Amino acid sequence: MRQAQELMMLAWRDFGGVVDPVLESLGLGRAHHRILQLVGHHPGIAVGALIDLLGITKQSLGRALTDLQARGYVVQEVGRQDRRLRLLSLTESGAAVERQLFDLQREKLMGVYRDVGAAAIDGFRRVVLGLMDDRTRGVLEDVATAAERAHRGGA
Repeated sequence: MRQAQELMMLAWRDFGGVVDPVLESLGLGRAHHRILQLVGHHPGIAVGALIDLLGITKQSLGRALTDLQARGYVVQEVGRQDRRLRLLSLTESGAAVERQLFDLQREKLMGVYRDVGAAAIDGFRRVVLGLMDDRTRGVLEDVATAAERAHRGGA
């Protein structure tokens, strides 16, 4: 168990480190990256759902999100059906930055995936999902469902 914890911590550090030079060159940090990644993967995500997924306070999100908006990477719109919702999407330049960061990590992950094979990949996904608590899995499922509905044009 201790080895598994240590391996996860070090792997996460090195996996995140793949994008650190780009983030540093842009004057961004890992909090910015997490926001860009989730908003890029779930366009139209509500601010509340983003807070739930990241497991941070509104104030913590506000600092990094305000910076990303000021840089023109993220836009916020009012929900069409529920005007209380604040929905986030990437701008064209935000999507370009997110894609650059994603491509770096995808390359690293694809190399590992090629080496370990399908059974290990499936096991990895099951382990990672198992490490998430029910609330996180539920929010992730809700966000995916809402995005799918929005993509189809439904309510």
